[in-house]
Amino acid sequence: MVSTENSIFVSEKAKSKLVQLMNDAGIASDPSYFVRVGVVGGGCSGLSYKLDFDNEVKPMDQVFEDNGVKIVTDLKSFLYLVNTELDFSDGLNGKGFYFNNPNASRSCGCGESFAV
Repeated sequence: MVSTENSIFVSEKAKSKLVQLMNDAGIASDPSYFVRVGVVGGGCSGLSYKLDFDNEVKPMDQVFEDNGVKIVTDLKSFLYLVNTELDFSDGLNGKGFYFNNPNASRSCGCGESFAV
């Protein structure tokens, strides 16, 4: 991964899965849609990740593009997600998206929540 300071990154596997999901949802050909990532309170470690498709950028949103994928997050979430990589696993130990977050001091066994 080539690092550009203060961004959110997307692995090749995550990009492939996102493109597939956007095609399945019928929104792949609509350039107004993007991936919205966020952080919400909850989970066994205190904070959880949120991932969805959206087409409305809000005034305080931070907008990034990596590996051909447009990613948007709110400013508060971005403080937790700086230099995080969105990845995808289809292995036997769990299937789905996950975040490689260098800011997390610990994460839970499920991989869906973290603490800073």
